[in-house]
Amino acid sequence: MRKERTLFIIGIWVAVLPQLGIPQSFREVLFIITGVAIFYIAYLYYLEAKARLNKDENRIKSFVDNIGNEE
Repeated sequence: MRKERTLFIIGIWVAVLPQLGIPQSFREVLFIITGVAIFYIAYLYYLEAKARLNKDENRIKSFVDNIGNEE
């Protein structure tokens, strides 16, 4: 849930950032930092999903192997 909340806050930040009246060069730096943060969160989601799939795959494989060994 923490990643979802962080992503939601970053989304609000991206929507509000152009309205703040910050100079263009500093705003670009903030957008780059925000983009890197989004990239990092997406990578964490990827790792989490990959771990979940591997966990499910191992469970399925062990189940199939057990059926084959009983015959």
